[in-house]
Formats: sequence, C-alpha cells, structure tokens
Amino acid sequence: MYKTNIFKTSFLVLNICVGLTVNAQQAKLPEQAYNLVLKAPVNTWDEALPLGNGLMGGLLWGEKNTIRLSLDRGDLWDERTHGEKEWWKKYTYQKGADLIAKKEYDKVNNWWDEAYNGVSPTKLPAGRIELKFPDGEVVKEFELMEATAEGITRFNSGATMNAFYSASAPVALLSIKGISPDAVQLFSPMDVYRKTIKGDGGPSSGGSVSKLGYPEAIKGKSANAEWYIQEAADGLKYCVYIETKKTAKESLIALTITSTVDGKDPLALARERVSDALNKGYRRMLKPHVKWWTAFWEKSSVSIPDTAVQKQYNLVQYFYGAASRLNAPPMPLQGVWTADNGTLPPWKGDYHNDLNTQMTYMAYQQSGRYEEGASYLNFLWDRRDFFRDFARDFYGTKGLACPGVMSYSGQPLGGWGQYSMSPTMSAWSAHLFYLHWLYTADDAFLEEKAYPWSSEVGECMLGLLKKDSNGLLKLPLSSSPEIFDNSPKAWLEPNSNYDLMSLKMLFLSLKEMAAQMGKTTEAKKWSDAAIALGDFHTKADGTLLLDAKNELTSSHRHLSNIMGIYPFNLINNESGKADTQMIAASLNNWDKLGTRQWVGYTFSWMSCLRARVGDGEAAVKNLDIFVKAFVLRNGFHVNGDQTKSGYSGFTYRPFTLEGNFLASQAVHEMLMQSWSAKPGELNTGLIRVFPAMPKKWADASFTDLRAEGGHLVSATRKNNKTTSFSITAGRTGTLRIKDNFEGIVPEWNVKGVTKTADVYEVKLRKGQKLKASL
Repeated sequence: MYKTNIFKTSFLVLNICVGLTVNAQQAKLPEQAYNLVLKAPVNTWDEALPLGNGLMGGLLWGEKNTIRLSLDRGDLWDERTHGEKEWWKKYTYQKGADLIAKKEYDKVNNWWDEAYNGVSPTKLPAGRIELKFPDGEVVKEFELMEATAEGITRFNSGATMNAFYSASAPVALLSIKGISPDAVQLFSPMDVYRKTIKGDGGPSSGGSVSKLGYPEAIKGKSANAEWYIQEAADGLKYCVYIETKKTAKESLIALTITSTVDGKDPLALARERVSDALNKGYRRMLKPHVKWWTAFWEKSSVSIPDTAVQKQYNLVQYFYGAASRLNAPPMPLQGVWTADNGTLPPWKGDYHNDLNTQMTYMAYQQSGRYEEGASYLNFLWDRRDFFRDFARDFYGTKGLACPGVMSYSGQPLGGWGQYSMSPTMSAWSAHLFYLHWLYTADDAFLEEKAYPWSSEVGECMLGLLKKDSNGLLKLPLSSSPEIFDNSPKAWLEPNSNYDLMSLKMLFLSLKEMAAQMGKTTEAKKWSDAAIALGDFHTKADGTLLLDAKNELTSSHRHLSNIMGIYPFNLINNESGKADTQMIAASLNNWDKLGTRQWVGYTFSWMSCLRARVGDGEAAVKNLDIFVKAFVLRNGFHVNGDQTKSGYSGFTYRPFTLEGNFLASQAVHEMLMQSWSAKPGELNTGLIRVFPAMPKKWADASFTDLRAEGGHLVSATRKNNKTTSFSITAGRTGTLRIKDNFEGIVPEWNVKGVTKTADVYEVKLRKGQKLKASL
C-alpha cells in the first residue's frame, strides 16, 4: 500500500508561479446564485451533494426525515489479482503479437481479459451514515456552498444541518441546529448491501460487495460514538468512526476513516482525530477550511453569460479541490464518490489511461490548480519502480510504462487488451507531465520529474519500435481506442493514427524539454525518432484514417483517430494548407457519421476540439448538449443521454468524471489559448484572447487563466468585442499575442510592442505586467 498524507505541508510541485505581480482584477469566489441546489427528495447516491477533501469523500442525500451521508476514502482498494498473480509476466506483449500474427485472437483476448473479469482488484466503498429525524420533519433541499465547500440541508421546519470535509484535518463535521436526530446509525458496505441490493447490480457494475468474501465488520459502540472495523484483503483494515456531541444549541457529529496505511491501530487514531475535532467545535474547525478554499478560488475565475455552463464550470473546478489534493490519491473514474447501493463501483472505479485519467487532469493547468493536478503526476512518479518492472516484464524493454488500465498500486488490470495493454497509453500520460511544465514554467519540475519520467517512457517506446522496409518506426501491435471494441478488427495495422499521434507528441515534447535543459544530443535523438514515425494516414481529401488502410465508417465515442488535433495540437489551423485540409475533412467526416454512438465525454471533448480550431459556435453547441443531456442533476457526468432526445443511442446511467473536466476545459479553450503552431519548438507559444467565442457569449471575462510559459492572463469582452486584457509574464522573454481584435489597435502600458503580420510581440521581465485597452 502507498502511504497517504493529504495534510502534510510539504509541496512536491516546485516554484509554482510564486511572487508574480497581482492583477488589479481579482479572481472571484463562486457566486451563490450558481451554487448546486438539489430539491428533496434525493433518492439515489449518484444524484447526491458531493463533498470531499481529496482523501475522503461524502455524498449527502435523503428524503422525508432520513438523511444519508455516503462514505468514501480514496485509497481503499482490494488489490487481489483475479486468476494468476503477475499474469503479465507470463502472457507478454511479444507473445501476444506472435499469436495475433497467427490470427489466434481469442487466445490473446483470454489472456489479457481474464484479470478484469474478476471482482477484484477494485475500489472499495466505505458504507454510510443515516440520520433519522422526528416524524413530521421533512427535508426540503440540499445546497452546496461552493465558495466554502460546505453542504447545507434545510428542513421544512427551518432547521438546518451544515456539513464539511475539513481541508486542514482528515475529518468531516456535521452541525445540526433547530432539531436533534432521533437516531444516528453507521452502516458498513455489507449492511448497505443487505438493505438495498437485489441481485448483483446494474450494467458495468463489478458485482455486489458480498462477492469480496470479507468477514463481517467488527462493530463497536459507546455512549456517544459508533464505529466499525473492516478487515479487507492483503492485511488492509479500515475503521469508520463517528461521534456525537450535543449542546443546547446544536448536535455536532464528527467522523473519520482511518486504515492500517495510517498506523497499526486505526481505531485509536480515529478516536483521537474525532475527539480533537469535537473539542475544537464546528466554527473553529471551519475557519482554516474556509481559508484553504478561499485561496483555492483566488487562483482564477471565469464569467460567462450562460447560467447552465457557468454552474457546470464552477462545480467542476470545485471537484478538483474536493477530490484531488497534492498528497492524496488522485481521482479514479468516480473520484472519492464510490457507489453506495451495495455494489462495487462501475468499471471497478479504476484508473483508465486510455482517456479517463488524462482528460480528468486536462482542465487544471489553465485554471492554475497546480497542486490538485500534481496529485496524479505524483501518483505516477511514486510508482515508477513498478512501472519499470512492468516495462521489462511485459514489454521486454528498458524505461517505464504505466498500464492502460490499472489499480491504485499501479498493477495492470487487463480487459480489452487492445487498449488496456497498449504501450502508447504511457505516452499519453507523459503528455500531462509536459503540460504541467509548460503551464507552470517550472524548470525544477522539468528537470526533476517531467523529463525523467517522460524520457523513460520514450526509452520503452524506442525499445518496441522497429524499422520497416521503408525505414519507418513501427510497433508490433496497434489499435485505436476504443474502435471495434475488443474484436479481432480492433487490431489495426501498425501504426494506427492514434499510436502515431501519441508517439509523435511524446518524442516532440521530449525534444522540447531536452532542449530547454541544454541536452542537445538527447533533443536530436527524440527529434529523429519523431521524424522516423512518418506522416499521419489520410485519404486523398485529407480525412484522417484509423490506420493506413481503414477509415472510420461509423459513429464512435472516442476521438482517437483525430486526437492529433486535440489535445495534442500536432495538426492545427496555423500550420499551413495541409493541416487545415486535414482538420476540415476529418471533422466533416465525423459530422457525417453522426452522434449515435457518442457518450457524454464525446460531446465535451468535441467541444474542446472545435474551440481549438476556432469554431466557437460548434464548441458551444456540443457543450450545451453535454450540459443538457449528459449530467445528472448534481452535475455528475453520465455516459448516456438522460433526456432520451436522440443525441445518442446510449441512455444508460453509470457516472464517470472525465466528461465533466472536458466541459470545464472547453470553456477555457473558448476564452483563451496559448499553444504553439510548431510542437516541439522552444518558446513559440502564442497567446490568443477570446479565440473561439460564440455570439451568444457577447459579454464575458476571465481572471488569471494560465498560458503556456506560466503567464497570467485576464481579459474582458463586451458586445462581442474584446475591451481589455492584461498579461503578467511568467518567464523573462518575448511575449507573443495574436491580433484577433477586428482592426482595433490596442493601447499598451509599455513601450516596445511591435507587430509582424497578425502577431504582436513584446519583451517582458518575469513578473512584469502588460496591459492593453481597446
């Protein structure tokens, strides 16, 4: 197990843009008008009010006189392997490639699917608390106060219950005023199963918690406290502990979840944590919590004239603070909000690296939530020894590789081996290290983490790539997530466009990072590798294919064959006619195929992509559909169309978070972009203010969004025209700004601004502020 300590003050992300000049325009706390408000009853856990502090999460829901708080802790995992232990050492990548060459597809599928077919490995739920209030008390509504990360439950009598998961201590507190609960009960996951489950769960469920085979939880009570200790697998035990303290003014409940990861005696530690919280009281505990969240929100803010999208944006940024902290487990598929219906979480609640984790951590860079984003990077960094073993034992190479689908410990889970065992998922994960460096301008992070981790992925890829008869580097196997599911057709001709794009992005980013550190020999090695991959596969009209032979001929959920446009930006509309034609033809093909097989994240991803190519109207159209049809009333992204309006043929319900974060990123892409038209080249980023604004967003503003290079950018737009912007330099050097100001020449506060073609340039010192009014 990996030690988790969210509340240490050590910071693993170095030099995060500290000391930059503060903009006169201050980032705003979320306005109360955009808070998440849920009218009662709330009858299901996945529509509940989400609370959390990165380590622990809670879902607040209920009806009539019953209130529930579903419990979770991010590192509660059953890591037992289904079938053979360390099966990847026996059923290696090369053996799979040899069998696929012989068309023995079923045998390879059996090898690489078997591990996923078991109940474990899986994320574990932690049970729930139920509060019964006097007859006649009826819950009226739940409200998430986003500015302070506090949940409020209101009753018809005027009584209230406030709740928060402390940002400064591993506890949660509930303060009940106006009434007292008749009963406070704690339920283990097996108790919940016995209360609620019928059968083994719904689609994509890992089955019921009863299948884990755990002994009954050991339960205990005292005058004011209740707890249970659950023995899990591989020596893991965890304790859920609650205690009540009543005064004339309130009933105060404190809770925590401890485990053997924290120490030998989880019960004693839980008592200590809860006792300390109760002694301090709600108001005293709330003060540092509010201070943390105020600092969180002051990183940046956006304002757009669309209530539904603004609410979704604010909520998703809140998710970063509630579910991802620097020294806590990063967010898997459902974050810290594991299923509470007697089942195990959909898709094991695992770490899917064929889209989900990468897109979950795509929206923090521009909003400056660097510490929250570093949670996943630290997770990958801490497991590099295992990833090295995996590269050696499964791929037969040097370097490191993270499995395409993995558990909390990092072990491969298999399942649809075309993607779960694909080496290029590691290249996509390396992209996050690269982006973190680009946006923080943190050269210490570059040298200590980004380049070392990514270059080891590069060594693994070079170990697999072999030259074909044309001198091009090819992988033994290739695929394109999740085209053709796990059928034999899913084995595409190497290299698929997805693999080409992932590898080319990896090698070009390594070239750029090596050059920044003065490693000229290594920079050339990576540049040569990128060139040796060859060109992308297209039709004569420029349409991007799946591979050299196969065209995408039906609607599909995963934009894998066009991800060179977004998020990798290898193909962009500022790099010449060929790229422009590829973009136009490929998007025309996707439009022609329709959205029948899309899921929620497809719409928010396509919104990002359309914004990246400057099409604000298509971007907002896809974003509007996502917000309207693919989120539950508490904002959680679900895969299917909940309105059954025909946006998709999928109408099912399981929720995952990546679609939410893509929607938040789509807003960023419409408001500000800073990518380079020449990936892999140093210091060529270009800031674009309001580059993809739909007409209905006539008035908009943002404060302190981050651009590549660590720059802080703020801007205001009125009546569909940019009226002002400011940029605080994150590096000393030349700042480049795209002129999309419709013929209006900005008035600058500094001298020396020049213009070449449609780009303004000015040299600034780090921390110096450029202002422009139009």
